[in-house]
Amino acid sequence: MDLQRSLLIGAIAVLSFMLLTEWVAFKEAKTQAGAPLTTRLTESANAAVVGSDVDLPAMPAPADGPAPGLDDLPAPPADATATAPEQKPAAQQNASDAIVRVFTDELQVAIDLRGGDIVELALVEHLESLEGKPFVLLEQNTGRTYIAQSGLIGPDGIDAGGRARFSSAQSEYHLAPGQDSLQVDLLWANDKGVKVTKRYTFRREHYLVQMEYLVQNNSAQRFQANLFGQLKRDSSPPPNADTGGMGIKPFLGAAITQPDERFTKFSFDDMREEPFKAQLPDGWIAMIQHYFLSAWIPAPGQTHTYSTRVTSNGFNIAGFTSPALVVLPGESGKTGAEFYAGPKDQYRLEAISPYLDLSVDYGWLWWIAQPLFWLLTKIHSLVGNWGVAIIVLTVLIKAAFFKLSATSYRSMANMRRVAPKMQDIREQYGDDKQKQSQAMMELYRKEKINPMGGCLPILVQMPVFIALYWVLMESVELRHAPFMLWIKDLSVMDPYFVLPLLMGASMWFMQKLNPPPPDPMQAKIMQWMPIVFTFFFLWFPAGLVLYWVVNNLLSMAQQWVITRQIEKQGAAA
Repeated sequence: MDLQRSLLIGAIAVLSFMLLTEWVAFKEAKTQAGAPLTTRLTESANAAVVGSDVDLPAMPAPADGPAPGLDDLPAPPADATATAPEQKPAAQQNASDAIVRVFTDELQVAIDLRGGDIVELALVEHLESLEGKPFVLLEQNTGRTYIAQSGLIGPDGIDAGGRARFSSAQSEYHLAPGQDSLQVDLLWANDKGVKVTKRYTFRREHYLVQMEYLVQNNSAQRFQANLFGQLKRDSSPPPNADTGGMGIKPFLGAAITQPDERFTKFSFDDMREEPFKAQLPDGWIAMIQHYFLSAWIPAPGQTHTYSTRVTSNGFNIAGFTSPALVVLPGESGKTGAEFYAGPKDQYRLEAISPYLDLSVDYGWLWWIAQPLFWLLTKIHSLVGNWGVAIIVLTVLIKAAFFKLSATSYRSMANMRRVAPKMQDIREQYGDDKQKQSQAMMELYRKEKINPMGGCLPILVQMPVFIALYWVLMESVELRHAPFMLWIKDLSVMDPYFVLPLLMGASMWFMQKLNPPPPDPMQAKIMQWMPIVFTFFFLWFPAGLVLYWVVNNLLSMAQQWVITRQIEKQGAAA
């Protein structure tokens, strides 16, 4: 009978494993099949792009507000003189749509000549999958909208009456070997003598792009306009995001820094329910997702108007507007900002702008998580493997808490040793809870046992292990980082579920070393805990599960040694 039951349990386990692997394969195939195929970074796609004029006003807004779906441009500053926007020459308004493509060692960028916006951006060093194409962070197509816009609004703004139509000397720009920077100029001019150059400057080994507007005013009137920069995004999940409900769901939304609050987050629901607007010195504004972000960093030394909002057609917009640029007749002037689009590399972000590195969000335990991440990177620089670095870091943390853990395990071992005496007390006093409690306290006093001694040391350690959990979850360094054998990517789940099963087995063995709970119902619940945790950990990133497995194995070894020492002491007595 026992053999039949064992065979049945084994058959169910094998069938469950096969179903899980098939479900994972189906989910990956579905995700890849649903990915947008259009791109603006190839020659063939240049004439078949999704235009941006359907989202931005082509004519000045009427007095009662912008037309539905045409409210993407920020409102001019309140102190700007309300004059009619200057219309573009007919030749520019009817110019054919075109894309300028830029290729550097780090970025592949598509710039729309309507407005000069960045409508697609791919990261060369970060791939969609282990053997895939460069990861597309920004894009605008039938499947997704996430772009970086910038322009000049206000009395003489070239984008005030519809997006400016630029021209470019080339359709493609490449950063040549040995070349440190690449300059891309987009040109605009009217028949009154105003010439505007929108200049993007790309640098080698940089995700940071310099964007400038150079204005040459050869007209008879002064030129006044305000620079704006904004990130426009729909509410779709990031590419390759786990939408199955079992995976980790990091923050998705906008963020900003303020003088009285270093890091403020706005979910898309927050932006819809309560739009943000404030005048702040210096600063930055960003769109954040798991592992990556894009951010506008306006010129320092000025007060900018930052805002978040949701348009009538459902797009989430986070941006800034700078003070007015005034250029007198016969003179020239410039204004600009920096734009970052890339991984959440906190040391790189820290050098770009104050508190931009906080976009690597460790929550309220950041003060513990930051030193842990620093230590993890130092270990990796020595061992060269992120999986090994996680193991070494876990060992160091366990060593730091060795004595505290020993106190906890010694208390649990003593509780296990006197468990038969405790059971005798329960049977002796039955339903008399008061006498039962008094007898228990007397037993604890006689055996010199602190019933809370097993809980308090664990509670002290919990913040450290929670902080490490967030470090491993937020670190872009673990994305596509191999460990060994079948673990090719520490940021995704174990494809064969070996680590989660090891984690569940280690939890089960640890339970056997602990005294059983006195309450029968609680004991049954505890017996199910390894199974429940194993089920949930099936979908966790392999790096996180590796940490839990190593931590459990070290705890189990320490607890086993201490339990045997206590039992030998009790037998000798």
